[in-house]
Amino acid sequence: MKPSIPKGTRDFGPKVVLKRRYIIDTIRKVYEEYGYQPLETPAMENLSTLMGKYGEEGDQLLFRVLNQGQKVKKADTQALAEGNLAKFSNSLAERGLRYDLTIPFARYVVMNQHQLTFPFKRYQIQAVWRGDRPQKGRYREFYQCDADVVGSNSLLNEAELVQIFNKVYTQLGISVTVRLNNRKVLAGIADVIGCEEKMMDITIAIDKLDKIGIEGVQKELDNRGLGDLEIEQVTQFLAIEGTISEKLAQLEQLLANSEVGMKGVEELKVLFNYINQVAIQVDVALDVTLARGLNYYTGTIFEVIANDVKMGSISGGGRYDDLTGTFGLPGVSGVGISFGLDRVYDVMEELGKFETININTTQVLFINFGNETEAFAFKCLQELRKAGIPAEIYPDNAKMKKQMKYANSKQIPFVVFTGSEEMETGMLGVKNMQTGEQEKVAVSDLANYMSKNT
Repeated sequence: MKPSIPKGTRDFGPKVVLKRRYIIDTIRKVYEEYGYQPLETPAMENLSTLMGKYGEEGDQLLFRVLNQGQKVKKADTQALAEGNLAKFSNSLAERGLRYDLTIPFARYVVMNQHQLTFPFKRYQIQAVWRGDRPQKGRYREFYQCDADVVGSNSLLNEAELVQIFNKVYTQLGISVTVRLNNRKVLAGIADVIGCEEKMMDITIAIDKLDKIGIEGVQKELDNRGLGDLEIEQVTQFLAIEGTISEKLAQLEQLLANSEVGMKGVEELKVLFNYINQVAIQVDVALDVTLARGLNYYTGTIFEVIANDVKMGSISGGGRYDDLTGTFGLPGVSGVGISFGLDRVYDVMEELGKFETININTTQVLFINFGNETEAFAFKCLQELRKAGIPAEIYPDNAKMKKQMKYANSKQIPFVVFTGSEEMETGMLGVKNMQTGEQEKVAVSDLANYMSKNT
């Protein structure tokens, strides 16, 4: 039988892992500059932790882990006989693979609340799983790089998260637009048109705007029970255009009779005032069509798109006022963002950004000439490793062509020759594999030379 892997998952070879690590290290360093601490949680969570937190579509995309042993006997066979597959599948599983990192984080905060110092700022870089249909930029197993702060209502947190987006994407060399909105504005829309109870229906429909267009959204709203007048009013909100100031002014006018909507507008004003006080290289926009479909967002919402690649959002996030309340700790507000590692990687690959980045591990290869020179090369190698320079020796006394091909295939920038002549004179032959230039370097100066050139 030919080996295979599940659809929507991938193997990562050494070159890909190194590129992904470059992105992760960039994100991690920026997170730590802003005071975030690392956290890891289990791949599996209890389904009771996950269910009902991601909306109706999210629940359907959860990967369930089947019960084992005697627990299988507790399966609801009556539900199966009645054709209720959802109820039957739930009775077969008590655990599921995590859908995102935010809900496990909220669960962790509640379980460890007495040991934490608030505001608590954490970052988490781990895999998540969703039963999506695999396609470009969308996988069933993928990595998220999250940062969240809980225990603070201050919009300074949102402003700093925008700064984090700015610094990471500037360092990665990706031109992006950070789109901002506020869920209270969307709640205000539902309030103004008299459909407060359908706020989530409206949000879910608006969240599909990029995929199905305005006519598709209108049809979705109709299917969800909104009348023609209400649909027309929602369409009017979605048509708001202009500068950030002009959009805020229009929102103030349209939401004048909604207390929650005006609070959302005020929060946006404060946030943009903070952002305007710092240097931001990326584009920042107020997008009233931005909805973010997850149930738990209550305030500011973020989405980042690449300007030069058609990929959909590559980062996102938002404010949640009472996420921990579902686990018995009410009133703890938080806000967080997430970088989609796999999509960021795909964008960088498509733009050729890795071509100018040195992501190789081995910097120096010692050619193996065999006999006593092999021991000499092995000794010289140790001095480079002591100096923290990644280096290796070809393990066999193979033909020169084969060893040089090995260096080229691994894109090792320097090759060192340690033949009998080099061993006698103490002057090593060092070849720059990029320029083709070769020079003599004393054994005692090799580590210093490589430190300056790698």
